[in-house]
Amino acid sequence: MYTFLALLQVGIAFLLVFLILLHSGKDAGLSGAFGIGGGGSSIGGGSMVERNLDRATVATAIIFFLNTIVLLRI
Repeated sequence: MYTFLALLQVGIAFLLVFLILLHSGKDAGLSGAFGIGGGGSSIGGGSMVERNLDRATVATAIIFFLNTIVLLRI
């Protein structure tokens, strides 16, 4: 079980790094290559894609955290 969770942790870590790199920063970053970054709306909340990317990143980070706690308890 520990080996499976450890391999899952590595996969989640790679996914989390990829999702973080997709976010747009001061420059377009890696997200500009996929068309995710960009201007943003005049109202301020960003586009639907950016909000979904934020949600996916937060969910992946929570799963990463919970898996870390489980691995420490085993």
